[in-house]
Amino acid sequence: MDFIGTLRESAAWLCFTVAVVGLCVGSFLNVVIHRLPKMMEARWRADCAELDGREVAASPTYNLITPDSACPACKAPIRAWQNVPVVSWLALRGKCAACKTPISMRYPLVEAFTGALSVLVAWRFGYGWPLVAALGFTWALVALTFIDFDTQLLPDDITLPLLWGGLVANLFGAFIDLKSAVLGAIAGYMILWLVYWGFRLIAKKEGMGYGDFKLLAAIGAWTGWQVLPFVIVASAGVGAIVGGAVLFISKKGADTRIPFGPYLALGGILGLLWGREAVTAWLGRFPG
Repeated sequence: MDFIGTLRESAAWLCFTVAVVGLCVGSFLNVVIHRLPKMMEARWRADCAELDGREVAASPTYNLITPDSACPACKAPIRAWQNVPVVSWLALRGKCAACKTPISMRYPLVEAFTGALSVLVAWRFGYGWPLVAALGFTWALVALTFIDFDTQLLPDDITLPLLWGGLVANLFGAFIDLKSAVLGAIAGYMILWLVYWGFRLIAKKEGMGYGDFKLLAAIGAWTGWQVLPFVIVASAGVGAIVGGAVLFISKKGADTRIPFGPYLALGGILGLLWGREAVTAWLGRFPG
């Protein structure tokens, strides 16, 4: 039996293969999480300089591919074997091979987290092109989660392609019909837009960013409008518990800004995996 046939017939081999791919993607997501905000900042500075009529100084190429990864402390290049997900961090005992500067544990954690989520998605959807689409959805949300944690930004570079990706996937009926996907995108944006303006009028301050609107719109495009209540309840519930715990442990005030994007992302993943079943169990049927 050929390899594709093995993946089609064996759930164990499918999950193992997806786990390896997920670990490798997680390694790349570490690059995206670190570099994309810096790339955005560089674009903003260039745009501001152009608006001010100032000459924009040439700068070295900096994107998701160039320059090669290097130790931030000693600038020693990271070799291919040192990029093996999780294993290389363990082999190096969490330290740079050249200068022995500690390497953050978050790198292997992102890789392992991405790999574990990928296996969960493979187990849920099985072999087929919807699995590929669901993996792309999940990987994008992992990147958004950690970028939002670090910078409280949800880049349009990810949220907008994610929205269009959901509409394209559901154009072919991957997870929901196209009408439900379009209504999900509209409803996702409008729900948080109304919450934002209601909170701003009452509290006289902002409670979330526009990136949250776009993210929920993207999630709605993948799950359909029917699953959005489940996504919102799951996101708000987890956000309240985790956010409250963070404020208690850090002893910060209630005015401390806590990113909502990571909890929306978690709700979105749960919604794609089990939202339809949850809504059916709640209402006794799935709205059409």
